[in-house]
Amino acid sequence: MSAKDNPFASGQGGYGAQNVQFGGADAGNGAAQPATSGAAGGDLVKDTTTAGFQQDVIAESRNQPVLVDFWAPWCGPCRQLAPLIEAAVRKAGGKVKLVKMNIDEHPAIAGQMGVQSIPAVVAFHNGQPVDGFMGAVPETQIEEFIKRLVAGAGGDSQEQAVGQALEAANAAREAGDVNQAAQIYQMILQQVPDNAAAYAGLAGMLLDAGETDKARQMIAQAPESIAESAELASVRARLELAEKVAGLGDPAELERRLAGNPDDHDARFDLAQIRNATGDREAAADLLLEIMRADREWRDDGARKELLKFFEAWGPTDPATVKARRKLSSMLFR
Repeated sequence: MSAKDNPFASGQGGYGAQNVQFGGADAGNGAAQPATSGAAGGDLVKDTTTAGFQQDVIAESRNQPVLVDFWAPWCGPCRQLAPLIEAAVRKAGGKVKLVKMNIDEHPAIAGQMGVQSIPAVVAFHNGQPVDGFMGAVPETQIEEFIKRLVAGAGGDSQEQAVGQALEAANAAREAGDVNQAAQIYQMILQQVPDNAAAYAGLAGMLLDAGETDKARQMIAQAPESIAESAELASVRARLELAEKVAGLGDPAELERRLAGNPDDHDARFDLAQIRNATGDREAAADLLLEIMRADREWRDDGARKELLKFFEAWGPTDPATVKARRKLSSMLFR
């Protein structure tokens, strides 16, 4: 829909460019405290009222585009459109939000905007209506509409800025500057509350610091749109391993057991868990591979299954994962 024949377009026309910048704040002396509740508050779909329209739509559209779905309970096409547009908005991952307005209960806004038939969807950006469509259109058409809207609203530049900020946070984390990394992750989440990489980064740093309960709480409170993401799955896998390691005992004693009996695979398995928990990933993988070489059937192929869990926790590009996968493939397919 062009501005010329768009009944929702304002006289200003077009989209205002959205320049998202992440400034590098100096790290404080104390440990940065990741925010565990703010990120969870970024609901992508909500209902609004006439009184709430100013905040939920006009003000919120200055952060990212907001779609307003004008509907009514008696409208069959509205019921057809609702799950499709909600799914498309969630799929967009925070680049747009959806606000639903029941015109039977709140007719004033629809009347002021000249909405004459429903369902009617109006896109707002920078406080102004900029585009829209009417009727129960297919999901592919909704997704294309959102893609066009995000591109016009500067979503591409935002995505690039977020990517650069994530690289800076990861670099700071690898360099041991945890305060700086946490601050950058937090700044990303202020702009994009459901960015999975930043959210998982903070949770992972809590786990690294031994704050297991806080990391678990943060994962439990993750926004619905990223709850099943690969990034959060990796942190969950690390949490599960940490819980197992807590009761495994003294690594020195496990080493003594192995020295006295090289076939003590129980000791070798527990030692692999401890090596992983202390960050020696290559040693952890080698211990499990050694069990596999000696006895593939041990614990119903338990060593291989545990190694796959390690891979999930470490991530597919981690050097330890890459190296151990090569060894595993060589063992399985020689």
